[in-house]
Amino acid sequence: MGKIIFYEGHDFQGRYYECTSDCMDTFQHFSSCNSIRVMGGNWVLYEKPHYRGYQYVLNPGQYSHFHSWAGFSNCIRSCRLFPPYRGSYRMRLYHRPHLMGHYMDLTDDCPSMYERFHCHDVCSCHVTEGYWVFYEHPNYRGRQYFLWPGEYRTCRDWGSYNTMVGSCRRVWM
Repeated sequence: MGKIIFYEGHDFQGRYYECTSDCMDTFQHFSSCNSIRVMGGNWVLYEKPHYRGYQYVLNPGQYSHFHSWAGFSNCIRSCRLFPPYRGSYRMRLYHRPHLMGHYMDLTDDCPSMYERFHCHDVCSCHVTEGYWVFYEHPNYRGRQYFLWPGEYRTCRDWGSYNTMVGSCRRVWM
């Protein structure tokens, strides 16, 4: 069972809100989020309502400050619990939109897209197995984009306005 607790203050202080399922607009429960306890489940947090904006993937643990989850600010406006997955991982990355052009297959983590494939532009992708996270910079840094199984015909489909992907990794449970 999933459970996440959002705190308005740093170090788990101040008003808090406990959540056990998806929430498409958290503003009605809290105005800012400076610390989080993930008591169960794996979550994707979004900076905007309706599962839009910057994304953060959190596993069970304690996050005493928004920097500890690689947050750019204390703004969390929606969240999703995603189910456990214990299968294999497979994704195909394309250099052109709409799943066209040269492609690269991935089945494991990639700390540097440029070092591995000599490019960092990903215009579309097809996730066939597992959950993945794209990172804006190499070595799993920068903005995060969570990918469920399915087709992402343009970078906007995974929430980005930029085709640059610096690294990506599998989300393990």
